[in-house]
Amino acid sequence: MKQTLRELADKLGCLLIGEATVTVTHVSSLKSANPGSLLFVDDARHLDAAIASSATALIAGDFAPRTQGAKPLLISSQPRLAFARAAKLLRDTGKQSRSIHPSAIVDAAVIGGNVDIGPRALISEGVRIGDGCTIGAACIIGEGVEIGSHCRIDANVTIYSGTILGHRVFVQAGAVLGSEGFGYVRDEQTGRYEQFPQVGRLVIEDDVEIGANSTIDRGALDETRIGHGTKIDNLVHIGHNVQIGHDVVIAAQTGISGSAVIEDNVIVGGQVGIADHVRIEEGAILGAQSGIPTKKVIRGKGVVFWGTPARPIREYLKELAFLSRAAKE
Repeated sequence: MKQTLRELADKLGCLLIGEATVTVTHVSSLKSANPGSLLFVDDARHLDAAIASSATALIAGDFAPRTQGAKPLLISSQPRLAFARAAKLLRDTGKQSRSIHPSAIVDAAVIGGNVDIGPRALISEGVRIGDGCTIGAACIIGEGVEIGSHCRIDANVTIYSGTILGHRVFVQAGAVLGSEGFGYVRDEQTGRYEQFPQVGRLVIEDDVEIGANSTIDRGALDETRIGHGTKIDNLVHIGHNVQIGHDVVIAAQTGISGSAVIEDNVIVGGQVGIADHVRIEEGAILGAQSGIPTKKVIRGKGVVFWGTPARPIREYLKELAFLSRAAKE
């Protein structure tokens, strides 16, 4: 979607240096810059190369000159963040006429305004979908699901009954939300397993993003909850009764077992394994492939934990150095 630099400056809160009526249509890297593209520069060392590129305009940090030069500048104290927001504005198609595809099946549901429902989607009885949502092809939305406004549900997503999504939730293709958790009771006489009731719900708060083919189980008797602003990568599994705070980042192939608690602003690297009833306290950082044993508490805002069992990275590196020296003796 075409935007003038004045429009972008106003929406992003940037200082505009240069011609306000110049338009950009897309974002790009320095390598792929071309007329109409917008670049960002967050290091003064790269400013000259960006100015010499074919891009139409730049978003730059406070180091950029305040005088008009060869290329218009949008100056921001956080140029990478401003660039990300600009990309969203330029991707907006401005589509106003949305529709329900003829092959979609919509039961007795409440559908808001400007909602798009794709081919072969199934919207069950009692579903509520807010304004401005997009439901992709072949999605299955179970009975009583509530979806807030301006959500994007990509193709082949399954949302089980009783799940609640807040506003501006993005779910990429193939994700499964609100499925039954992995909880069983063993019959000591026969040795067989019977499922413990999985009748709770899943609540996903505002501005959560969920990657492709990720799965989140509903609570067993109560609820699984994902706090606002949390970002979940592809191929992540979150078990029943898990409580995740706000603005948590979870990278791909992480597995979180039932009843774990992850507090606000935690960062979880790729392929991390978190056992049941673990607590990760606010601001902790779990390095890739860390392992957290059952009922362990990880505490340390801003501290990086690594290894299995996970411990502060300094401690872990000291152990590696000791083992290396011991092997040489």
